[in-house]
Amino acid sequence: MRRIVSLLLLCLAYWVNAEIYGWQDGAGNKHYSDRPAAAAKVLDVKPGYGFYRVKKVFDGDTLMLEDGRKVRLLGVNTPEIEHRNQPEQAGGEEAKRWLAAKLQNRKVRLEMDAEATDKYGRTLAHVFTDQKEHINLQLVEQGLAAVNIYPPNLLYVDRLVDAERRAEQARLGIWHRLEYAPIPAEHLPASGHPGWTRVTGRVAALRSSRKFVYLKFSDKFEARIEKKGLPMFPDLSRYQGRSVEVRGWLNKYKGGYSMLIRHPSAIVGDSRS
Repeated sequence: MRRIVSLLLLCLAYWVNAEIYGWQDGAGNKHYSDRPAAAAKVLDVKPGYGFYRVKKVFDGDTLMLEDGRKVRLLGVNTPEIEHRNQPEQAGGEEAKRWLAAKLQNRKVRLEMDAEATDKYGRTLAHVFTDQKEHINLQLVEQGLAAVNIYPPNLLYVDRLVDAERRAEQARLGIWHRLEYAPIPAEHLPASGHPGWTRVTGRVAALRSSRKFVYLKFSDKFEARIEKKGLPMFPDLSRYQGRSVEVRGWLNKYKGGYSMLIRHPSAIVGDSRS
């Protein structure tokens, strides 16, 4: 009964967008209203969370809720599973099995960031269980996912990056797989490298175009950063002459390859002045 009353109070507070008053009459009966009354006190009604049951897990970072919404976990990327005639990437099925075992038929709540959906219409969210487990974070902690930040969605960035650093140091999950070992920029194969990739090398020069600033590693590889995102980054000149690692997806570019860097967390290495 007390839970029902609490839920009614929350609904009332939401519907009328007003203070809620409570009082007790001489017979001990409790009363609630959005209007003040004699001896009534303003109640501290805290907003609650909506919980939704997980109906299906598609892969390590995508699921469907019972209400039909498809949810893409924010801030993380797990290897792909086999789909559309594409082979599984190493660790993809492992991440899917972990997420399914964790969430199948369980209730979760969603915490949104700056963008509600992606270009595919999927809901973007951090997912928490009814036991307050942060699923996005746990995937990274287990080494089942790499951090993948898409500004302006920056919620929990520091926690995710710290968890990734610890998982990498402990060589958990993807961090001990040869398939995700760093590739020297000068040794990138002509066929490229499928999926999420780590590339290492010395930043030989910086160049600029109308839209991007490029960290030039060689004639065959550059990392590019959109100029509108530069305020998030340190002074890029600090990278010149330094050895760093960049993380992301390769795109063919002028007979070589380029990698879009959206957030400083995708550059790992020495940027000291």
